[in-house]
Parts: sequence; C-alpha cells; structure tokens
Amino acid sequence: MLRCRLHGSIAARRSFATAAPSRAWEPIEAKWQKHWAQQELQPPSPNKKEPFYCLSMFPYPSGQLHIGHVRVYTISDCMARLKRMQGYDVLHPMGWDAFGLPAENAAIERGISPADWTVANIAQAKKQLKALGIRFDWDREVTTCAPDYYKWTQWIFLQMFNKGLAYRKEALVNWDPVDKTVLANEQVDAEGRSWRSGAIVEQRSLNQWFLRITEYGDRLLEDLEKLTKWPDAIKRMQSSWIGRSEGSQVEFQVVLDAGAQAIPLTVFTTRVDTVFGVSFVSMAPDSVEVENLLTHVPAAQRPAVDAYAAEVRALSKDDRGKGDTTAGVFTGLYARHPLTGRHVPIYLAEYVLAHYGTGVVMGVPAHDSRDLAFARHHDLEVRSVVGSSDGVECNEDEVFTERGVLRDSGEFSGMTSQEATAAINARLEDKRVGGATTQFRLRDWLVSRQRYWGTPVPIIHCPSCGPVGVPSEQLPVQLPPVGEDVADDLRGKGSSDSPLARMAGWRHCKCPRCGGEAERDTDTLDTFVDSSWYYMRYCDARNDSAAFKPEHAQTWLKRTGVDLYIGGIEHAILHLLYSRFVTKFMFDQGFLATDEPFAQLLAQGMVLGRTHKSPGSLRPLAPNEYEELTEDGRKIIVEKKTGLPVVTQWEKMSKSKYNGVDPEQIRARHGADVTRLTVLFKAPPAHELEWDETDLAGQSRWLARIWTLLDGALAHRRRGASVPTDGDDEKELRHELHGTIKRVTEALNDFQSFNVAIAELMKLSNLLGERRTQLQGSAAYEEALKALVQMLALWLPTLLLKCFKLCTTGTKR
Repeated sequence: MLRCRLHGSIAARRSFATAAPSRAWEPIEAKWQKHWAQQELQPPSPNKKEPFYCLSMFPYPSGQLHIGHVRVYTISDCMARLKRMQGYDVLHPMGWDAFGLPAENAAIERGISPADWTVANIAQAKKQLKALGIRFDWDREVTTCAPDYYKWTQWIFLQMFNKGLAYRKEALVNWDPVDKTVLANEQVDAEGRSWRSGAIVEQRSLNQWFLRITEYGDRLLEDLEKLTKWPDAIKRMQSSWIGRSEGSQVEFQVVLDAGAQAIPLTVFTTRVDTVFGVSFVSMAPDSVEVENLLTHVPAAQRPAVDAYAAEVRALSKDDRGKGDTTAGVFTGLYARHPLTGRHVPIYLAEYVLAHYGTGVVMGVPAHDSRDLAFARHHDLEVRSVVGSSDGVECNEDEVFTERGVLRDSGEFSGMTSQEATAAINARLEDKRVGGATTQFRLRDWLVSRQRYWGTPVPIIHCPSCGPVGVPSEQLPVQLPPVGEDVADDLRGKGSSDSPLARMAGWRHCKCPRCGGEAERDTDTLDTFVDSSWYYMRYCDARNDSAAFKPEHAQTWLKRTGVDLYIGGIEHAILHLLYSRFVTKFMFDQGFLATDEPFAQLLAQGMVLGRTHKSPGSLRPLAPNEYEELTEDGRKIIVEKKTGLPVVTQWEKMSKSKYNGVDPEQIRARHGADVTRLTVLFKAPPAHELEWDETDLAGQSRWLARIWTLLDGALAHRRRGASVPTDGDDEKELRHELHGTIKRVTEALNDFQSFNVAIAELMKLSNLLGERRTQLQGSAAYEEALKALVQMLALWLPTLLLKCFKLCTTGTKR
C-alpha cells in the first residue's frame, strides 16, 4: 500500500479560494520551486533501505524541451516519488547527451563555439524541468561533452582496443554529403537517407574505427529471453536486427592469371546441399570485394562494370529492394568451385546487398526463384541437384525449394538434404574452404565520425609502432578550442577529413611508446558511444579516479541493471542495443555484476499533434492559412484560400507540420501541476497521446473541486461544528477509501496505468463531495481527504504539498 514520506518543511500556510482563481497556482509554484532549489533531495543512502534506480533517457540539449520530454520526465518523476513513498532509497538522476551534429551545425550558423551553445541550452532546459516540478538528483548530473565525462568514454574505448574489440579498417561506408560525416548502417533509413539530415547517403571507402559488437551477437540475441520486463515489440526488433542464421560458408576462388595473388569469394548459404547446382556467383556492386576485383576485370568489360557499379551505388536501400532482380553485369571473370573445380561466371547484381551475409551469393537457379529469373535473363545453366524424396519430377519451369534427396552431386548423391548438409560441411572444413557457421545480419558498430563536436578517438598513429592507445594518465584527450572563425574551423571542406585534421598544433604529438613523431587520430566517436554507459556513471558521478567504483555500481545496478528505464521505442535498435553490448563487455571485465543494463523498460508512446491540411494537396497549413467557423451550430475549420473544410490528422509533432506546442507556454497558461496531470491522464504511458490543450480545462476544474473540499473541511473545523459519530456511513467511506488505495497501488505498480489511478482518485473526490454534508468533520472523512491529497502528491507536487499541510494542520495564517 501507499505510504507517504514528504520531504522538507513548510514555512507559510495559506488557503486557496473555494473557486481557485485561474492563476492562483503561480505564487505557490514559485514558492515551492524556490524551496526545492534551496533544499535538494536528500542523497540516497543505500545502506539503510532497499535501493531503487529510476532513470529516464537523458535529452539532447537543443534549447527548448518539447512536449514529449514533458511526458517522459513526468512519468519518471511520478515513479521516483512513488518509490520514495513506498520506502525505497531512490536514485533519480539527470544529465545531458551533449555531443553531436546539431550543436556543431548551430555553432557554424551562429558563429559561436559548440560548447557555448550547448551550455546555454542546458541552462534553459534545466530551468524548464525545475519549473515543471520534476525533482532529479542534480548532484549526480553528467554532461557527455564535459572532459570529466568523456575521459571515461575514452577509457572504455581503450579497454576495448586493448582486448581487440576496437579496430580500424578500410571499409565502404555511408557518407552523409550534407553533414559530411560517416553514418552507421542503423542511421540510414529504408530510403537510403540520413537519419538526421535526410540527405541521400553516398558510399565512400575510408579507414574507420569499428567495435566488434558481432562478437557478442549470440549473447545479445539469447539474453533477450532474460528481459521479461521489456516490451515484446522492442525485443522482436532487436532479434530481427541481430538476425542470426545457421548455415555454411563456401569459399570460391577468382580465376586469375598465373602469378596473381589469389582472391577468395566467401559465400554464406543456408542451403549448402545445393552447392553442386551453382552456375554463377553474384556480388553486391557496393561490396569491398568488388574494389579488389576491378583491377582484374578485362578491358572489354571494364566500362560496363564501372558504370553499373556506380549506378547501383547511387540507389537508395528502398529502391534496391524494389529493383529488377534480373539486373546485373558480367565482370568477365570466373570463380573456381571449391568441390568440383568448375569455373562459373562472376556477375555484379543489384539484388545482392553488401550489408547482408558476405555480399556474395552463389547462384543455384534450379532451387531459388530469384536465381532462376537471373539465370534465364543472362542465359546461364540451370542444374537440378535436389529432387523430391518420393521421386516425383518437377516441371522444368518450376523451382524446387524444399529439402529432398541429392542427385548429380558426386559422392553425396542419394543422401537426404539433412545428411548431405553435415557431410558437405565436413568436406569443406577438411579442404579448408568453408564449413558450418553462424551468420548475423548485425554488423560491427562503426563509431568513427568526421566531425569536431564529439569525443576524440584516444589513439595515436605512429609510423613505427602503428596505432597506439593514449596512456590512461594522459586522458582525457581534450578537444582543441575553435578559433575566432568558428564556421571556417568546423565546416566540412567536402573531403572525408575531420575538422580536427586541419588543427595541426593539436594533431601532431609524440608516440607514447617510442617517443617518435606521431599524429593523433582525428576522428571523433559516434555519440551513441557516450550514451552507451551513462547510467553506470550516475552510480558514482563525482569519481575523479575511475569511471565508477564497482561496489557503487553493484549497489544501484545490482545483478539485473537499472530497475526502471523510461524512453522512446525509437531507440530500440541504436541506443538500447549498444548499451546492452557495452554492459556485457564491462561485465566480462569484472566492472559490473550485471550483464544487462536495464531490468525493466517502459517505452512511452509518442505525443501527436493535430495537423490541418489543405483538402486538395494535403499540404500542412500554417495557422494563418485556416480559420474556425460556426456552421449549423457546430464548429468547423476551413482553409481560408478555398473555404473548404481542412483535412485533420493526428501526426508526430514537427515544425514543418505546424502542429507542435511549446510546453513552456502551456505551463505558463495552466501551471505545472495541471500540465503534468493532463499528460498522465490522457493516455496510458505506452500509448500514443493526442495532445489537445482543451483537455487541460477539465483537469483545472477537478483541482478546483478539490480546493472546495479542502476549504470546506477547514471552515468546518474553524467553526467548531459538530462532528458526526462513527456510524455505518463512516464505515462505508473507509471501505471505499481502502478499495481506492488498493486499486491505485495496483495501477501504479503496473507502471502502465497512471490514467486508471487518476480516474480512481476522481471517483474518490466525487464521493467526498457527495458525502460532504453528512460526514464533513468526521474522522473517516478527514482520513479520506488526507489520503486523497497524499496520493495526488505523486502527480501534483507543488500544489498538493500545500494542500497536505492545510489538510494536516487545519490552521491558516
């Protein structure tokens, strides 16, 4: 059951007018915000009570918080308050995901340093959070762009580097031509556009840093079963992204002139039993292997191969998926079959994707419909090597895709597909040209970024020693200050170099191993590296000598991770997957007692705004392009230009749709408590919330009715009116009260039913209003009124602390 433990003392006590004036909340909110600023939360003392770690995803400090921020932080604030009431020692910290492109681009536009812009935005956002009555443990505040934070981001990177999990290689990467930086696969959408700039992504070959997340692929997939308190949708998304497939590797060799260095082409297949039916090999035009092959392509084929490769690389992922599966070009080269020795032609084909499997596919037309279409288009051989186990022959125009019995497969003929799979894998392993393997859709995490505003990669490149990690005692490797011409220092020059590469005084250094001349790595880390471990830092945020003490992390993270983590489903693939990877690594190194970061995940739904669109083009209309009219007693919204009713849809808020709202203006008009109450009552946390400001009026009226109840009870007490005896009516009220407390507690413990809990309190307040005449002044009535206020304090902290004091003292002055 709920137990109330209210912090702080109240110096002044005033009553509200019965019909609470529209802005009567202003002086009370101001008073309590000042009080909380002077008397922050008591530091958690985990040795005394059971710890509870309540965490919401920290924001990017872009300046103004949006209504989605209000929703997530109000949810976390209510859960933290609930757990304190229930007797837990609660850790409820906040920080800032402060590195990234928006700050750098804003700095270029405004001619100020990214640091100055970020600091100003943090101050503004922090002010807004406090004005909303949200109480964080500000003494544990972290900022990812602060050297005392990214020192430890660099340290974690070096731990991975020393273990061989951070490596650098030449790779075809996703290049954003607008932001002039590399993007991870996860940051490119289905249309081949950048997640941030929206630009069509290009392919470039660059030396890049990667983290071997694929080494943890099995654990990341299998341990999803342990996350029983995560939404199934997010677990399915991660499972699909990891994409484990059991199959075989088969290594073909490119047939080259005598003396040329061998070029292997490794294929992943789930149907190695069909390997004797291979009649061609096809490659993704944008795969790294193609770059190696181009120098060997015969002169006659080279123009066509180059043109086709360039054409396909310019296509978006979405276009590739919808493309012609027969499109391709013969390279003029052949591959040697590892078991038969036959030479099969090598093609570049649009339907083969570089990021799936190995980017090389063996074509078996008789047993794959896509391969058959390709083979017929290019007049290639079709060899059937698996038949039905009942001996029934397929029509030559049909593809036999089922398992069956092998034929025309040498010594493996007559075996079932299952028997042949094991036997062929063994033969490939004996010949060292393949064998059974597990393949992941997941790719190693590309963490290099060619921008300034990020954590510098803590590596020094020495001509003699190669890449050398910066010694721990020299961390952090700090960003150099930008010059007076900020835009010139930070703006991309169209090359693939980071702005740091142009800062020679910072770049040149000594090798820590041999003392010779060397250069710093000029890339910065993906900001998701910074956010992959911040929940660990909160456990020991002011530690100067370590990222955190393991014993402090064990206190709060225990063996299961953060007790409750609140954030959006849009982070299912990026932040949440990366955090799981880093946590497992830190667990393996003995720094953590848990190998999962978050025990329970609450993915709050998106806040939607009402978009008014032109009835013809469906173009979003600005407020000055439509008007509200009254027709036949009902209100309609019409486009001014045409006079026609607009098309209204609920959509994600954005500036381009003119459907966003400013939370600060909402708070200024209605107060923090009413804003919080509306956000929580309108929809369950995991559901989408359709924002309509008219809903706030109903919550304001309800609070006014509560003031009426309180003032009436106080007036009754001051008059010394008679007190009803403890009869059947009082017993019935107590019964209703205890039922309400039970239902509210159950709804809150579910983490999903704030609206249900609030509805129960509305029923209780209505009951108190109905029984006011006969029960006011009785012990049962005052108990119910006090309990109502205690429970409301979760949602309405500033006004209800005032109410609670009035309710428990019964005096005014």
